[in-house]
Amino acid sequence: MIFSMTGYAAQEQAVENATLLLELRAVNSRYLDLHFKLDDNLRGLEPLIRELIGARLSRGKIECKLNLMQRSATHQASQLDEVLMQQLAAMQATAQQHFPKSRALSVADILRWPGVLLSERISESTLADDVKKIVSTGLQALNDSRAREGGKLKALILERLSQIECLVETVKPLLPALTRDYQAKLEAKLHESLKSLDAERVAQELVLFAQRIDVDEELTRLTAHISEVKRILNSDAPAGKRLDFLMQELNREANTLGSKSVSVQTAQVSMELKVLIEQMREQIQNIE
Repeated sequence: MIFSMTGYAAQEQAVENATLLLELRAVNSRYLDLHFKLDDNLRGLEPLIRELIGARLSRGKIECKLNLMQRSATHQASQLDEVLMQQLAAMQATAQQHFPKSRALSVADILRWPGVLLSERISESTLADDVKKIVSTGLQALNDSRAREGGKLKALILERLSQIECLVETVKPLLPALTRDYQAKLEAKLHESLKSLDAERVAQELVLFAQRIDVDEELTRLTAHISEVKRILNSDAPAGKRLDFLMQELNREANTLGSKSVSVQTAQVSMELKVLIEQMREQIQNIE
């Protein structure tokens, strides 16, 4: 299956006393490039998330945004950490011995102190399981999005390949006609200049001309490359880099065909081939 490197997924999952919110964005990149925007309570789980993503994706620039939204427990009275407040009082008393004119902590200062207001905390093991679940679900949704986009890219490439095959078939019958036209022109030129025909010289010139315009190898390689592109498009392995290489090879054969061109028809075919190959190459840059 062909996967695009472009995709998006958003997931929301209720956990104990909180809600996890996940966003995954993917764009094209030569390698797997991971960027994280994690809630402070989830930073310790970055290695787990990185491992989950790396197991499912091989290329692309991935942005992972994960937040933990605490839900207020209105039915429970707020609780204070008395041990922490005793520590604050002791630290304040010690500090005021050295700085007697310093301002004492206000109630607002104490309540804003990290950890003074107790909230129902989620156990780390439970949170890790919940994060693993939502990231796995999000990656599946992201891959579904990338697969749909990949299907569109595959259809576009196959359409271009079909056009290339048609162009290759139009070139093959042109070569005998070009040789006959050249022979007629050569005979007329020799007859005009020498007032006679040298059959041996005509034969030599025809051999040289046929060798110069012979593009049978190029057409054969074009056909072989087209078959390989189709095979890769129907395989399950990551295809982007292999397809990109084949686009270079197709372009090489199209250039050779153009350099050997001795007629408007073959030159035009070469140009059309290069246009189609470039169109495929642009789309392949976005394939994993």
